[in-house]
Amino acid sequence: MNAPRPVRLLIPSYNTCPLAEKVQPIAASCAPSAMPPAAHSICPWTQGDPLLTQYHDTEWGVPCRDDRRLFEYILLDAFQAGLSWRTILYKREAFRAAFAEFDPAVVAQFTDADVARLLADPGIVRNRQKIAASIRNAQLYLEMQQREGPFHRWLWAHVDDTPVVNRWRTSTQVPATTPLSDTISKALLARGFKFVGSTIVYAWLQAAGVVNDHLLSCPRHAACQLGVKPWGAA
Repeated sequence: MNAPRPVRLLIPSYNTCPLAEKVQPIAASCAPSAMPPAAHSICPWTQGDPLLTQYHDTEWGVPCRDDRRLFEYILLDAFQAGLSWRTILYKREAFRAAFAEFDPAVVAQFTDADVARLLADPGIVRNRQKIAASIRNAQLYLEMQQREGPFHRWLWAHVDDTPVVNRWRTSTQVPATTPLSDTISKALLARGFKFVGSTIVYAWLQAAGVVNDHLLSCPRHAACQLGVKPWGAA
């Protein structure tokens, strides 16, 4: 796979291919895979970068049903728009410290003083529009939880609580958006969320394991279906 391009959040954008299947929900008792995949067979977007590789091997594509983790993806992917995912990943811990451990209840209460603090923080992406959007998104996220229950249930209901498992053989088959990301994007935009276009949404669907877009040649393709404990599972 070619290097990640700006705006594409986790992997580059490509043409669609109709190879997909559903799998049964992963058992909560499954444990993470202990053996890392061989460097020559993992998804090429890792580019040999140690942090990208660790993220790929331990997190990307693992089904997530934890509301705070899902809010983290929404926040980070909003800041990534126009930048590379590598840039955001290397700033992730600075974002964590700056945004109250990605607690939406705290972020939703950020004041003008917090905005000024964030704009002065060299560890994050200092973009006033994205900062304001993240605070507003946190408020809307809480409203959704109050009206509709846990966010992860709302999200996973779009796929009948079952990951979409694609069967891409080459990087050129991986899409930038799908009808699923279009639907979720429109639903969030209608609720007032910002920086949730279909491309951004598809990226965090990949990250959260709602969609498994590891290549078939990558050991993580099977591991994310069968050998990984989902985020948020008991």
